[in-house]
Amino acid sequence: MSLLRQGSHYIAIGLLQYLVDWGAMVTLSHFGVPVELANVAGRVSGAVLGFWLNGRITFADENSKLGPQQLRRFLLLWLVMTGMSTWAIGSVADLAGLRWAWAAKPAVELLLACISFGVSRHWVYRR
Repeated sequence: MSLLRQGSHYIAIGLLQYLVDWGAMVTLSHFGVPVELANVAGRVSGAVLGFWLNGRITFADENSKLGPQQLRRFLLLWLVMTGMSTWAIGSVADLAGLRWAWAAKPAVELLLACISFGVSRHWVYRR
């Protein structure tokens, strides 16, 4: 599979995931949910969408299928990335306030997306 093809699909799906994730985090935290919990809720909503779309489109080939092995790998990756994201967003909120946490989320998630692409390509979606 072409790295360019996978990369462009990953970016498009990632943007959609990010909009769902960020929108949920901002909405929930705006209504008083602690930013760390709102961040996890947002990441869950984006992850459900991303696992399916990336497995069916981005990393799919004629022999690929989404099964329990891919789901376990995805969940492990997601837990690590969510822990890192939540720690970073929570730290910004504690140091600079909620609005800065909202503003920092795109940079945090972009960095984590770069890491996640490599891990997904070479480990999560492999049979």
